[in-house]
Amino acid sequence: MEVNGKYSIGILLTFVLLAAAMLYSFPVITLITGIKGITATSFFLSRIVIWIVLLIVFLYSIVIEKGSFLLKKENSYSVLFYIKAVLSLYFICLIGGAVLNAIILFFIPEKISDKLLNLVPVFRNNYFLIISTCLTAAVAEEFLMRGYIQPRIEKIYNNPTSGIIISAILFGILHSTYGTIGQVLGPFFIGIVFALFYKRYSNIKILIICHFMIDFISLMALNFINIKHLSVF
Repeated sequence: MEVNGKYSIGILLTFVLLAAAMLYSFPVITLITGIKGITATSFFLSRIVIWIVLLIVFLYSIVIEKGSFLLKKENSYSVLFYIKAVLSLYFICLIGGAVLNAIILFFIPEKISDKLLNLVPVFRNNYFLIISTCLTAAVAEEFLMRGYIQPRIEKIYNNPTSGIIISAILFGILHSTYGTIGQVLGPFFIGIVFALFYKRYSNIKILIICHFMIDFISLMALNFINIKHLSVF
């Protein structure tokens, strides 16, 4: 099989495994452990499933593709650049996401995601779960969406724009399990911003740090905010 064919299968494998993890990890965990509903334990176990997906894709890249997991060579930057890049990305995502959310709510008054409401008490004062969840999302999603999928789509179509747009679309779709338009378009916007940065600067570590910061600040805010104000997020 030619390299592009292996890349195509790898991209499909990654998306299918991530989608399956999002949709079916809790029913499977309930079947195996007997834990019903979303609890701190079941949610933590569902994050382990995401790490397993990352491991499977990593092994696929090594064994089947017979190449490097990251096609793009990591560029090195100064500590000052890291600080500036992380803060810039964070505020671009924060401000852009807020504007996008306001536009969505203006045209389509959405109720708060039921899944998000169910997660609030699970994370309440559980700092281990907050940190492990943020770390899982930051590392696994950036390695898989930007590090793995984006450059391979670019190689297949020989077009950087296709890698940016398609990876962002897939990133948005994977968040559709929250059940609201905002929870799809928000990640899509972040996916575009992160993909553009990765194409320009080729540094996955900065994206991991920023992704962790976005999720950590959001979850910490949810840890203390009143549930009736959740629409802000």
